[in-house]
Amino acid sequence: MAEKQTILGRIAQLTRANINALLDRAEDPEKMLDQLIRDYTNSIAEAEEAVAVTIGNVRLAEQDHAADVAAAADWGAKAVAASGKADQLRAAGNAAEADRFDGLAKVALSKQIAFENEARAAEPMIASQNEVAEKLKSGLAQMKEKLGDLRTRRDQLVARARSAQAQAQVQDALSSINVLDPTTEVARFEEKVRREEARVAGKAEIAASSLDAQFEELEADAGAAEVEARLAALKAGGPTA
Repeated sequence: MAEKQTILGRIAQLTRANINALLDRAEDPEKMLDQLIRDYTNSIAEAEEAVAVTIGNVRLAEQDHAADVAAAADWGAKAVAASGKADQLRAAGNAAEADRFDGLAKVALSKQIAFENEARAAEPMIASQNEVAEKLKSGLAQMKEKLGDLRTRRDQLVARARSAQAQAQVQDALSSINVLDPTTEVARFEEKVRREEARVAGKAEIAASSLDAQFEELEADAGAAEVEARLAALKAGGPTA
């Protein structure tokens, strides 16, 4: 019976002592959780088989006890019948036959006593095995419940891990966008365009200045000609206007 109990203890040790180390070493926690569930399920199946054997042995012991009780009752009835027959024969004067049936009654009584003793001796063991069997069944029920919890937690942890991975990918994408900001390139191109516009404007300004100088020179030449004309008219005694 102790061997059967160690199976349950081994499962408890697996889930209690090894789970953290297994998950810490796992490169892929999802695969490790799935493997843990498979191992746990297999261990429970193994324990369930062992507990079934234990319970089966208890039921066999109970059947043997019931057979002993029934046999004791049967031999008791035979002892009563043999003793009654002996009394009838003795009353009829047949002492030899009466003694023979009394002997048979004694044999039946010894058989009855033997079966009663065997049944009585088996009762504490059967009671103890039944108690252990109930504990094992209760332990198995708790383990199956824990397996359900483990599967639920596995789904939750996998969902959280995938969510964290998705968030990490988003953050990586955002970081890449920040490093390779397209607006930076646009700003550089814009600055290049502004410089080109300024250069063109400078050329236009230079061209305009040259043209203005030519017109100013032309106006100066016209003014000088008018002065010369008026001077000539003055000397000629003519009007100056």
